[in-house]
Amino acid sequence: MLHMDWLDQHMDQCATMAEWLYRQFSYEYAQQSLSDWQREFADGQRDGSWKSLIVLDRGQLLGGAALASDDLPDRPELGPWLACVFITPQARGKGLAAQLIEGICDHARETGIPTLYLHTHDQRDYYARRGWKVMERFEAWGKEQWLMSRDL
Repeated sequence: MLHMDWLDQHMDQCATMAEWLYRQFSYEYAQQSLSDWQREFADGQRDGSWKSLIVLDRGQLLGGAALASDDLPDRPELGPWLACVFITPQARGKGLAAQLIEGICDHARETGIPTLYLHTHDQRDYYARRGWKVMERFEAWGKEQWLMSRDL
């Protein structure tokens, strides 16, 4: 049975989620060790700077998404951010990422956040179909990136 919940209620899953993100987005963590990222991510569950919504199936972690206070160092004036969207390969194609994204957006709206931001190098069209607008194209981590926003 699929179940969505906040990662801070399942901290035993935190190191695994952080490792998946570290491997998926390795270009963003080139200057940081896995253990440092895992510590930062765990601290972020406690202080809300990486507040993550996860999906579980009978206790097995399938993925997550985060409401991050800062996800693009070159744009400190922007935020908060939809970040860390990841679904395990075997669980993809079932709409879980879309449900997690909407869960983060709903939470942000309920807490009075008017706009969320994200950056992506390969999912611009996916996010555009879900109401996100391109703000600009930029280069980072040796890749073309898209800065996007969504009014809540």
